Amino acid sequence: MIKVNYFARLRELTGKGEESLERESMTVAELLDWAEETYPGFGADNVQVAVNEEYALKDDVIKSGDVCAFIPPVSGG
Repeated sequence: MIKVNYFARLRELTGKGEESLERESMTVAELLDWAEETYPGFGADNVQVAVNEEYALKDDVIKSGDVCAFIPPVSGG
């Protein structure tokens, strides 16, 4: 199982702060595709992913037991 955390506007879009996926493994790119398909308007092209509190690349593999966080772009002045 892979745990996923949502922050800021992504928390509002999904209506939840976290959820678990019944997957043994997937790449970061596959996770972003899943999020975009599950939550239209997710904006996967502009979201960073952290796996176990470290920024991840799109071809990095996420394994069961990992904790992922979607980090939306930060704006402000």
